[in-house]
Amino acid sequence: FSFSPPPFFPVLYRRRRRVAGRGSGMENSQLCKLFIGGLNVQTTEAGLREHFAAYGTLTDCVVVLNPQTKRSRCFGFVTYSAVEEADAAMAASPHAVDGNAVELKRAVSREDSARPGAHAKVKKLFVGGLKGDLGENDLVEHFSQFGPVEKAEIISNKQSGKKRGFGFVYFQNHDAADKAAVVKFHPIQGHRVEVKKAVPKEDIQGGGGGGSSRSSWGGRGRGRGGGGNRDHNGEMVFTFLFFK
Repeated sequence: FSFSPPPFFPVLYRRRRRVAGRGSGMENSQLCKLFIGGLNVQTTEAGLREHFAAYGTLTDCVVVLNPQTKRSRCFGFVTYSAVEEADAAMAASPHAVDGNAVELKRAVSREDSARPGAHAKVKKLFVGGLKGDLGENDLVEHFSQFGPVEKAEIISNKQSGKKRGFGFVYFQNHDAADKAAVVKFHPIQGHRVEVKKAVPKEDIQGGGGGGSSRSSWGGRGRGRGGGGNRDHNGEMVFTFLFFK
């Protein structure tokens, strides 16, 4: 007996290996990269580098240009050699470069940039895959490594009191939530839990939380997806599967 895989089998296999192989190294690298918005049209890469080099060693610096006109699109990216250096730049906000007040936030990866709510500024994260022995204090203790946590809550059925397997973590600032959301799956007390931004439904439908592709290195991916859970505050948490 011999097995002849269909033509698409190698593609699917490579995709599985690449996703399964994503580790802390890739996630930490993403935490080192910052999006800089609202740049002066005259700001050059040299000027951007000069300003942000004050907070650490830059491994990359780019001002994004219009491919046709070669003029600045008024945003760019800087990448630091260590997460702590990127944290220092974020902590020094607000920044002014060449007379413009600029916006700093964690850059969204190309893979995630097309997902609903990827660019939303939120302080609240959805946490799924919670097992019965995980408590709210466990969530607070774990997520405090990304920044100050206001509270955590695990949602239970109102009638039975049984835990529903998901909850929410509330941070004191947007950057802490962004940092935690970069890591898709977190190990907590021996369990693997999924993390994503909790984005209000109207922000997804109206585009308020969607942002634009300029907030990441990639363009918009092609794919399909759907579904979601509504939390007790009426917000929607969507789970989408995208194909390249």
